[in-house]
Amino acid sequence: MNNKDLAELIFPEVKETIEDLEKRYPKRNLKAGAEVTRFAPSPTGFLHTGSLFTCLVDMKVAKQSGGIFYTRLEDTDSKREIEGSGKELLEQLKCFDVLPDEGYFGDFEKGDYGPYTQSLRADIYRVVIKECIARGRAYPCFCSKEELDALRLTQEKNHVIPGYYRQYARCRNLSADEAYQKIKNGEPYVIRFRSEGYHERKIEADDLVRGHLLLSENDQDIVIYKSDGLPTYHFAHLVDDHFMRTTIVIRGEEWLSSLPIHLELFQAMNWEAPKYAHLPVIMKLDNGNRRKLSKRKDAEAAISSFLKEGYPKEAILEYLLTIANSNYEEWHSQNKEKNSSDFLFSFDKMSLDGALFDLSKLQNISKELLAKKTKEEIYEDTLSYAQKNDKKLEEILLKDPSYFKEIVNIEREKENPRKDYVKYSEIFEKNAFFYKEEYEKLLKEKPLPFNPFFSKELRDKILKEFVLTLNYDVDEQTWFASLKALGVKYGFAENGKIYKANKDSYIGQVGDVAEMIRIALTTSKQSPNLYYVLKVLGKEEVCRRISIILENY
Repeated sequence: MNNKDLAELIFPEVKETIEDLEKRYPKRNLKAGAEVTRFAPSPTGFLHTGSLFTCLVDMKVAKQSGGIFYTRLEDTDSKREIEGSGKELLEQLKCFDVLPDEGYFGDFEKGDYGPYTQSLRADIYRVVIKECIARGRAYPCFCSKEELDALRLTQEKNHVIPGYYRQYARCRNLSADEAYQKIKNGEPYVIRFRSEGYHERKIEADDLVRGHLLLSENDQDIVIYKSDGLPTYHFAHLVDDHFMRTTIVIRGEEWLSSLPIHLELFQAMNWEAPKYAHLPVIMKLDNGNRRKLSKRKDAEAAISSFLKEGYPKEAILEYLLTIANSNYEEWHSQNKEKNSSDFLFSFDKMSLDGALFDLSKLQNISKELLAKKTKEEIYEDTLSYAQKNDKKLEEILLKDPSYFKEIVNIEREKENPRKDYVKYSEIFEKNAFFYKEEYEKLLKEKPLPFNPFFSKELRDKILKEFVLTLNYDVDEQTWFASLKALGVKYGFAENGKIYKANKDSYIGQVGDVAEMIRIALTTSKQSPNLYYVLKVLGKEEVCRRISIILENY
């Protein structure tokens, strides 16, 4: 018996050949230089911030080269699979307009190179596995878990590299006849790759981010086909990237150690390997030490956390571009009228060091971006956020859209608009006082922060006269002049400079008067421009609120 006979024994039902697969999945008809990239998540949890970062680079590289960006679901590890998470990953990508051209889309697949779900590609893997056995580059391994555990303990005791290789690969040297007999006897087995490498030898490889690399050869006889009839990650990577015609594999630097394995697999099949780009991972400072963002420890590792908090998707993408390319911020400052999608990504401008996740930088980008949006855009985006995360806010927004737009438009339509908001979730919170019911709740929640230096008697006099002299039919400058006059009448200086120069002559300055009115109308020392607060609330509501304060506070 030879290896071809052994391959036939193991896979008698497989009649298709690799040549047949080459015809079924021909090389893509794309222009010279067009790149084919992919996002290949496992359905084991949420969309990681690092995964969105990688996806963004994948899409950029494909789109700007006139190529294809596709998605593939790597669901061969059924023990770790979380039901529905694959679909959720794609839905979250869609939120960021990171849209694949073909592949797995959650509820359906689209494209000529599928199936794009690995568990549906078993027939394809079996064709290649059968050929590997026939060529002598793969073999059945009958070692039990207990035997493998014992081998690892022996290797640790002898201080040698752990694993299944060379003299430690017991089943590697079984003859075809011996393997045949064990299979006939019903002994369980997996299929292993027969490596021809040796870890003391070096291979050369080029990485689009890291340049020329010198790496130790792979010599591990890795498992490529499990007893459940599905391939392991490494082998599926080989088969899928070849027959889906991937030209660049873009992934995190944690996969760099797998590169010798993957290159040897492609070499064993006489297939041209794709180019590789190992991106720097996103890091976090933890007690002064840098570490990779953790799914278990860090809220910012989950893209869903940013969506639930209401960060604009454009801000998150823009922030990730500042990590991706060192020249993005300079480009953005010179092209303020352009969208981040217009930026041309380059591997040459990527840092080798993992970038620290900088929440304050993301918040600054978000604040700048929200300040540039129109009141209509703010309304629509806040409503979209509320529909997914805050039903009460949704009801408020739908009840009176024009009122909300009037609120958020305060000092927006100007050369330097106000920068009050970082995320959609805080817009209502900062403006809740505009709404009657919310204002009355705020009155009950905590004491009003009136300055105790000024008596209630004085404050009441000022508020009463303010109501009597209230005039909306003047511009802001004229209105503020009347506020100054009111303050001067009760012993306040016209401005802070005059007050500081002669404190003994005044009881305060006009800012103190404005603060009394602001607190009475908003319950806080901080609010948007008081003139516009009055305009939005309207005379009737202003008078009602002042009356409440006079009677109860």
